[in-house]
Amino acid sequence: MSGGCTRTSSLACRHGTFVAGIFAATRRSSAPAICPDCSLLVRPIFSESVVEREQLPSATPQQLAQALCDCVRAGAWIVNLSSSMAAPSASAQHQLCEALDFAAGKGVLVVAAAGNQGSLGSSAITRHPWVIPVVGYGTDGRLMPQSNLGSSSGKRGVGAPGEGITSIAPDGGSVTLSGTSVAAAVVTASVALLWSLFPHASALEVKSAVVSSPRQRC
Repeated sequence: MSGGCTRTSSLACRHGTFVAGIFAATRRSSAPAICPDCSLLVRPIFSESVVEREQLPSATPQQLAQALCDCVRAGAWIVNLSSSMAAPSASAQHQLCEALDFAAGKGVLVVAAAGNQGSLGSSAITRHPWVIPVVGYGTDGRLMPQSNLGSSSGKRGVGAPGEGITSIAPDGGSVTLSGTSVAAAVVTASVALLWSLFPHASALEVKSAVVSSPRQRC
């Protein structure tokens, strides 16, 4: 599926380009990527008419579930969810849990942003036992105040740099952003790089190597 933007000024386009740049921008770019030789599968999901005040582009649980299943069927090894959920319901969250079960059954790792509301708690995504929740750390090495924090993050999550991270912009330049979506992309790219070095490792082995480290930070 094409990942091209129709409105380069939209939040969805800027967010998607930024995250993709952390994964796969060339080493010669203004913001070199963590794993530039890894293959990137783009599955557009966000509307380009999202209002600018949102901290993260949002999608419904049904949209996330469909996108996740599409990525698994397309052969993805790792899925990055730098997203928030819009209008969740019990039935829709059940559909999302089934999609996460599907990813787990196929050995596809799922890395998800904890969210930027500065709240205590979790979501249907971060509560799922297969998901690696990611909180963001600031330049001072401390948890960012806006980063959500829940028991799932404490038990099997990781923290990563989430403040003042530079990546590419839709116009080809660079931009600096902050948030747990940024931190999640750093973790996903780092996991991809690790797995590329040990391609015969299982998904569970790679996940255990990431979440069982002493400090659990990337």
